[in-house]
Amino acid sequence: MLVKSQLKLIRSLQQKKYRNQHGLFFVEGKKTVEELLVSNLEPYKIYCSDAEAFEVSEGIVERVTSAELKQMSCLKNPPGVLGVFSFKKKSEIDFSDWMLALDDVRDPGNLGTIIRLCDWFGITTIICSKNTVDCYNPKVLQATMGSIARVNIHYTDLSNFLQDATIPIYGAFMNGASVYKANLPEKGILVMGNEGKGISKEIGELISQEISIPQFGNKTTESLNVATATAILLNEVRRD
Repeated sequence: MLVKSQLKLIRSLQQKKYRNQHGLFFVEGKKTVEELLVSNLEPYKIYCSDAEAFEVSEGIVERVTSAELKQMSCLKNPPGVLGVFSFKKKSEIDFSDWMLALDDVRDPGNLGTIIRLCDWFGITTIICSKNTVDCYNPKVLQATMGSIARVNIHYTDLSNFLQDATIPIYGAFMNGASVYKANLPEKGILVMGNEGKGISKEIGELISQEISIPQFGNKTTESLNVATATAILLNEVRRD
C-alpha cells in the first residue's frame, strides 16, 4: 500500500522547485522506464501493478493499485508504470562535435521533441538559456520517450556561454542564408530561438552566420514550429 509520504513526494515532483529540492524526477510508461533503467540514471523507485515486471535491485519496485497510480500520475489515462529517478550527473561540455543551443524555448512538447531529435542525430549536448523550460518537466519527459538518458542538457547564461565559445555559431533566422547552400563545418553550435520571438537581439549579435530554411510553398505561412525547424537543420548538419 502506498503511504501518504510517498504520494506527497511524487505529486510534488510535478513542480520544478521540488524536483530541484529532491534531485528527482518521474516518467510514466513501461517502455520509457525500461529505457532509463538500462541507462546510467539511478532509479529511486518504480511503481507498477506487476512487481515482477522489472528485474532491478530489491526494494526498488513497489506494487501499487491502479487507483494509486492514478493519484500519482499527471496523465488522464495512466499507463500503469511510473518510475522515479535521480537527476543525471553533471558532465563536461563536449566541444568536439555539433551542439544545440536553445534561446528561451518555452513549450514542453517542443523541448521534448528536440531532445528526441538530438538523440536521433547523435547530438549529445544541448545548452539551454535559464528561461528555457525545465527538461525534467513531466510533459517534456513524455515527449522525449527515454532520450533524456542519452542527451546532456546544461542550463546556463547563454550569452556568456556563446561569448566564450571558440567554435562557429550558427543561428536559425527567417532571412538567413539558405542552409542548403551553406558549407557547414564538422563542429559548431546551432542556436534555435523562442517559439514566438525567435532568437533574441542579444543572442543574435553573437552569431557567426545566420541560416534559414527556404520556403517553397504558400507565402502566408509565417514560420515553422521550432522542433520541426530543428529537425530539418540537424539533418543538414549531419548530411555527408
